[in-house]
Amino acid sequence: MKNLGFTLWFTGLSGAGKTTISQGVALELKARGSRVEILDGDVVRTHLSQGLGFSKQDRDTNVCRIGFVASLLSRNQVVAIVAAISPFRDSRAQVRQMNDNFIEVYVKASLEACEQRDVKGLYALARAGKIPEFTGIDSPYEEPLNPEIVCNTQQENITESINKVIKYLETREYIRATSVSSEKPSLTA
Repeated sequence: MKNLGFTLWFTGLSGAGKTTISQGVALELKARGSRVEILDGDVVRTHLSQGLGFSKQDRDTNVCRIGFVASLLSRNQVVAIVAAISPFRDSRAQVRQMNDNFIEVYVKASLEACEQRDVKGLYALARAGKIPEFTGIDSPYEEPLNPEIVCNTQQENITESINKVIKYLETREYIRATSVSSEKPSLTA
């Protein structure tokens, strides 16, 4: 059994389910006694990356800052869970290099599905030209080429996606396998 922290990096379009799945995984890991910290992209941008815009350079800077904090946490036996769009492969590769135990989780959903789920109305604002450089609309999202885990939220419910991540962590001995609880977190996408 590894006695190390690790970084779980959830990437995907806005509305794909990154935050919801990461929160469910965090609840399960905490219930098993792990020390866990969630670094949500929206929250981090408000506090750690305030003042950055949405150019490629600013997005890369934001992702690298989050990656640096995750590496500090994980090397101190904390599970760093990151939920951030992180749209560019090269910045995700940089973050992977910063973190010894890095697990990329691609939360996959089509642009159409994400737009339908958009409770904040961000896609509509982007399509109306009110949010420039919005990922998926007028700024690209580069899908991961070889993520360790893919959670397809159009085919899996939240509990299935959470269980997929937990099973991966058990199989790779990041966490101890335990009997499956009949009560799983009740979360919606």
